[in-house]
Amino acid sequence: MEHKRLTLFAGHYGSGKTNIAVNYALHLTKEEKQVCIADLDIVNPYFRTKDSEKELSEAGIQLISPQFANSNVDLPALPAESYRLVQDKSIYGIMDIGGDDRGAYALGRFAPAILEEGNYRMAFVANCYRPLTRTPEDALEILKEIESACGLQFTCLVNNSNLGPETTPETLLASLDYMEKLSDLSGLPLWLHTAEETVAQALPETVKPVLPLQLQEKYFALPSQKPGNRPLWG
Repeated sequence: MEHKRLTLFAGHYGSGKTNIAVNYALHLTKEEKQVCIADLDIVNPYFRTKDSEKELSEAGIQLISPQFANSNVDLPALPAESYRLVQDKSIYGIMDIGGDDRGAYALGRFAPAILEEGNYRMAFVANCYRPLTRTPEDALEILKEIESACGLQFTCLVNNSNLGPETTPETLLASLDYMEKLSDLSGLPLWLHTAEETVAQALPETVKPVLPLQLQEKYFALPSQKPGNRPLWG
């Protein structure tokens, strides 16, 4: 799998971008790369990169997150350390971008430096089972809103289509036509499929590349919810 120095994950709320960002960071460390991950989500979501702080620290990954993340005080501000990702060329930086255009505004301040370096991948994370991205056209609209808000263009797609604990290999296979259509509409290549580890192991060899996911602990702590509102791989 080819890596860029900077990898940015963005998408609609509940698309699973945070869990993917964490897992991708862990994947990079297995290749003995120095990794730093930044939580740029100032919209105060339920799932945060900071939820995986222990696992990231044990892997030697530096986490940069808002000062009051995971507290009852969450200010819409980014720590100054966030600029390390665009300034320190010796590290592999990962950015977890807030959902939709409102969250993407925070990325705008880094856009000039990212474009100047030109060594980045910006992935749009899509889940065809989310209520507001049921069609490729719906997903494309959100993709364009995020691009407009942050001043950066997406370079690829990530297929994270899932139904939470009810996900099977067939769940992901049923999303392939959706992702092909989204790729055609956006002109972007599909970079990755992602799936929880046991599901990933059961996928046919024709589905590749696949990034197996370990789910954040907070996911397991959530109560069961009705279809359409259930927690997904976020």
